[in-house]
Formats: sequence, structure tokens, C-alpha cells
Amino acid sequence: MTIGVETLSGGDLAQGLDAVARLRIAVFRSYPYLYDGSLDYERSYLEKFAAAEGAIIAVARDGDEVVGAATGCPLVAEHEAFSQPLRSLGHDVNDIFYCAESVLLPRYRGQGLGHRFFDLREAQARRLGARKVAFCAVARPAGHPLRPADYVPLDGFWRKRGYAPVDGAVARFAWKDIDQPAETEKPLQFWMRQL
Repeated sequence: MTIGVETLSGGDLAQGLDAVARLRIAVFRSYPYLYDGSLDYERSYLEKFAAAEGAIIAVARDGDEVVGAATGCPLVAEHEAFSQPLRSLGHDVNDIFYCAESVLLPRYRGQGLGHRFFDLREAQARRLGARKVAFCAVARPAGHPLRPADYVPLDGFWRKRGYAPVDGAVARFAWKDIDQPAETEKPLQFWMRQL
């Protein structure tokens, strides 16, 4: 199969938002996020992202179907809940590019698209003069009841790309899990690398 990847930025970002919203809902429904999301919330969240100067979306298409997407923007443009954990540790958030979502339908994994998504976002970070790139990932307990027996964390993939967990840098966000009646707060561990 031939997958095309394009980069959207500036005024072109709006055309990718609904596809990213649908992918976030579909992909983040699985472990470890277990996210029970809504299109209305996603649109609101992504509209703020799209308004950020320097924001980028990498979109993977199989024909006309959007099968994956990754977003990124300067960390100073993100929600305060994302910048505060790094700021509190003395990091200059003006020097950090934030890789937010990276979502890919399962049948397209293992074909190098995850690397392509990081390559494109890291290139945007360099264009903007960032010195570091960071992202965060939900931290679930090892014995979580919904953890699949064959689940493999992405830690190895991230480490091969030069990322490492940032000690003490944990964001906290609430969302509704698929098996819960209401939102609960989750810890998200920051990972970062120098460019």
C-alpha cells in the first residue's frame, strides 16, 4: 500500500482538524488512553491548537482516507497545564516545541509512519528555532485491569529517537475513561530531547 504524508500549517490547518478529531476519538479509545471522547470536545480543543502560530499537522492518507495524523506547536502556545510542569523545573518553554497527538490506525502501524511524523514535527521545531522537543504520554499502572496482555509500550521507540522521560515533569488532565461513569484525572509523563 502507498501512503502519502502531507504537512498542513497556517491557513491550511483547518482542513485537517475534523480528520484529526475523528482519529483521536478512535485511536485514543484503546489502551492506554481509554478515552471516551466526543467530536464537539475535540473540535473545541483542536481549534485552539490551530490558532497557534507555528502549529503543524502531519496527515497520512491512504487514497482519500486520513489514516493517521500528528500535531505539534510551540509549547508556549499550548494549555498552561502542559507548559507548567516543565516551567516549574526551570525549563525555558520558549525553547521547546511540543509534539501533541500522534494517532495512527492499527493496520498502518509498523510501516515507518511514526518516524515520519516525528521527522516532520522536529523539522518544524528547527525551522522555528526551538532547541528541544517534548511530548507527554499517559502513565497507567502496570496492573491496570484494561491493559491488554499483548500491550507493548512505545518507550523503546521513543528512546531510539533520542527522547527520555523528564524526572518530575508530569502534567495532569481529566477525561472520561470508556469504563468509567465520569472524568478522572490522569498523570501524563513528559519526554524530551535536544535538537
